[in-house]
Amino acid sequence: MSEPFTLYKLIILYMLQKVDFPLTNSQISEFILDRGYTTYFTLQSVLSELAESDMIRQEIILNSSYYSLTESGEEALYYFQNRISKSIRDEIDTYISENKMKLRDDVSVLADYYKNTANEYSVRCIVKEKYSNPIELTITVPDEVQAKIVCRNWKDHCQHIYEHIMKELL
Repeated sequence: MSEPFTLYKLIILYMLQKVDFPLTNSQISEFILDRGYTTYFTLQSVLSELAESDMIRQEIILNSSYYSLTESGEEALYYFQNRISKSIRDEIDTYISENKMKLRDDVSVLADYYKNTANEYSVRCIVKEKYSNPIELTITVPDEVQAKIVCRNWKDHCQHIYEHIMKELL
């Protein structure tokens, strides 16, 4: 395995170790590609290899890939973390520190839609936390325009909706 390929793997493992929630493919890609560390295709190959070797766990939710660190990945990082230069570790630390809340929000409030068997649209709305989904709601709407509106509004209104449901049910 080439040295740069190993470095890319370690960068991903280090990023995942620094957060207590999964990161999406696009969040990892944004950090690595914006800094010019490698190409998109190489990065996808690295992510795939890490998942196949059980260093990271991949979960697909609403057509997005979410990655989290496994015990094997944690152990590998422990032994080889020193192969990541201090400047790269500092850059990751700063990025995570400055963007942690946005990164968490991006992966914790999800909405997507699909055409169902009744020729309507089902909108699946989720609030995801580390070990559970406090709310997971599927709503059926008559057309794609309304499905897109529900998806767009879910992020801004999920807290209020959750509180209202809990108030009504308890």
